[in-house]
Amino acid sequence: MRHEDGQTPSGDAASQRIAGHLRAAILDGEIAPGERIRQEEVAERFGASRLPVREALRILEAEGLTENVPHKGARVPKLGMHEVSVIYQIRERLEPLALTESIPNLSEDDLKQLERLQEKIEADTGLGEFLALDREFHLMTYTGCRIDHLSTMVVRLWNSSQHYRRLFMKVSGQERRWVINAEHRLLLDAIQRRDAVDAERHLAGHIRRTRIELSLHPEVFEGPNP
Repeated sequence: MRHEDGQTPSGDAASQRIAGHLRAAILDGEIAPGERIRQEEVAERFGASRLPVREALRILEAEGLTENVPHKGARVPKLGMHEVSVIYQIRERLEPLALTESIPNLSEDDLKQLERLQEKIEADTGLGEFLALDREFHLMTYTGCRIDHLSTMVVRLWNSSQHYRRLFMKVSGQERRWVINAEHRLLLDAIQRRDAVDAERHLAGHIRRTRIELSLHPEVFEGPNP
């Protein structure tokens, strides 16, 4: 059976596999902002035609991880300081709402998993593991949100700002992680108490502090334009 675009189910699987690989590479920083993703190179690497590669890139574009530039093809978006600041301001407003929608639907097992994640975050981990755990912790707090449009927007904003969070953590240094852990503990306590008002306040402050501290490091945004 073929879909309307002529792609077979096996092609769907290939697209998802390629998208998964590229997604991980972008989120891990292996493919940097401004870097082009050449369809022919990806197709050759995976032994696939360009059709599943194009579909994979469409998936990633919808997630905010790539963009299509006329006459140049796909690349990872490169953002300026003001753009990132606006993304963080949007996050300050949207994520507390997603959290309020999520809290009543989080199970006791979810709360235990959040506690375990925070314990791992507080361990002496490398930057890559810290970023992965921090992302998992926050996105898990939103898993009870039943408003799909809101959840999709939150993940897209996280994807868009991932690279700049990594650079920020590099320049701010590991000694500043105690602040993150303290804020996480306040947030987790509010979630465990099912107190959406406190949870919203702690989360908004957590995102706002990162935005303000990030603005103190313009070097994060320097470099050649793509």
